[in-house]
Amino acid sequence: MTGKVIIITGASSGIGKALALEFFSRGAKLALGARRIDQLEEFRDTLHSSDILCIQTDVSSESDCKNLIERTIKKFGRIDVLINNAGISMRSLFKDTDLEVIHRVMNVNFYGTVYCTKYALPYLLQSKGSLAGIISIAGYIGLPGRTAYSASKFAIRGFLDTIRIEHLHSELHVLVAAPGFTASEVRKSALTADGSIQGETPRNEGSMMSAKTCAYLIAEAIKNRRRSITLTFWEGKFSVFLGKFFPSLLDRLTYNHMAQEPDSPLKK
Repeated sequence: MTGKVIIITGASSGIGKALALEFFSRGAKLALGARRIDQLEEFRDTLHSSDILCIQTDVSSESDCKNLIERTIKKFGRIDVLINNAGISMRSLFKDTDLEVIHRVMNVNFYGTVYCTKYALPYLLQSKGSLAGIISIAGYIGLPGRTAYSASKFAIRGFLDTIRIEHLHSELHVLVAAPGFTASEVRKSALTADGSIQGETPRNEGSMMSAKTCAYLIAEAIKNRRRSITLTFWEGKFSVFLGKFFPSLLDRLTYNHMAQEPDSPLKK
């Protein structure tokens, strides 16, 4: 990855920040996008590097995504990897959820991926580079109480799989990365039924895969040009296996698992 130009969205915290640190340690040049520009600049200043470009980016804004790509090209002249990582979650039953919450989650998670990919794709085709999307196990399994989140992650997977097939003969690499539950800020910033911020995570973050480990495995998948990676065994790979061969059993197990969360919107 030495000298490669890598764009990472949602890079101010969690998996995005861990990815930035992982690729920086491998010698990459970084263009980091996030709404919290102060945190991006603090990260850059800590590493004392002129090869880190920080760009305030709200990926739900098409013009912000276009600006992210254009400024990256202006500084570095090329793009080798785009990692669509920015995302938000939500927690409430669909019947109780304001439709604006659905729109907000889809605008960030799905359309943010679409916008950044649209403007970066010509440069990725030139470099025969990598296009990656960070989805979730929720992109394979419908998580109750996370309707918009699951829908957005399923949509990203379908979008990226289609881009891969459209460019089957162009040497474009497309990766769909699906972490299981990972320690990050995504649950703290999740939206509730009325669109307010949840504020506290309902899960034990200490028992989850670390963002650092997750970032390392995703970086390895990009280096090796894998088409997909599913992280964690029980919540990840085994759940996807059950979904293929024992879907009704997985439905029951998923419901029971999610119902055990503190203050779960599901019936106990």
